[in-house]
Amino acid sequence: MSSGPHPYIAREGWLLIAAIAASGLIAKLNFGLLAAIPLWLLCGVMAYLFRDPERAVPAVPLGVVSPVDGEVLAIEAARDLYLERDVIRVAIRMNRLGSYVTRAPIEGKLVKHWYTQAEDVSGSGSDRLDRYAMWLQTDENDDVVLVMGVGSKALKPVCYYHSGERIGQGDRCGLVRFGGHIEVLLPASSRVEAAVGDKITAGSDILAMLIHQSVPAGEAQETAVVLKT
Repeated sequence: MSSGPHPYIAREGWLLIAAIAASGLIAKLNFGLLAAIPLWLLCGVMAYLFRDPERAVPAVPLGVVSPVDGEVLAIEAARDLYLERDVIRVAIRMNRLGSYVTRAPIEGKLVKHWYTQAEDVSGSGSDRLDRYAMWLQTDENDDVVLVMGVGSKALKPVCYYHSGERIGQGDRCGLVRFGGHIEVLLPASSRVEAAVGDKITAGSDILAMLIHQSVPAGEAQETAVVLKT
């Protein structure tokens, strides 16, 4: 499955990169080449950080692909406060040097999205992050909620889709500037394929499989809280 053609650098970085490049040109004209070099180097760094490479999306219809480049921090049974249901929560820390583009974990419809401010400002870790959540639903009515946490209102995640629009598995669905804390809330019956500590690639690596048939009691999946600090 192809995610379609797209510029190599995410459009959210274009203005920043252009401004730094222009500043470098002004510095060169007024102060010489040595003054411009640091700015042009910074321009190259920003172009690297906002890169948006193509990804090979696996042809696995019931697969849930990683939405971001990063590391799996936790896999646990949890309560989904958005849809009021029991879920499997997969927590991911984005790679600060990876692509900031987020990709849809499943194919389906964007039903709704939410933006909520952190309630526990005295907490730590992900408790202090503002959250942007997207409710995605497959044609088989499997619900997956993608939650993006950021520590600054100025870095509010970008979403490329509106409620009611259809999105393909692995398609670019938004961007989290300079990374953040990501959670994927999966149906409780899902079979998790990733493990804590895994380094995962957005759009390419399978996090879990959506299971539709009933699972015998003796084979019920056990999930444990495994957090890294």
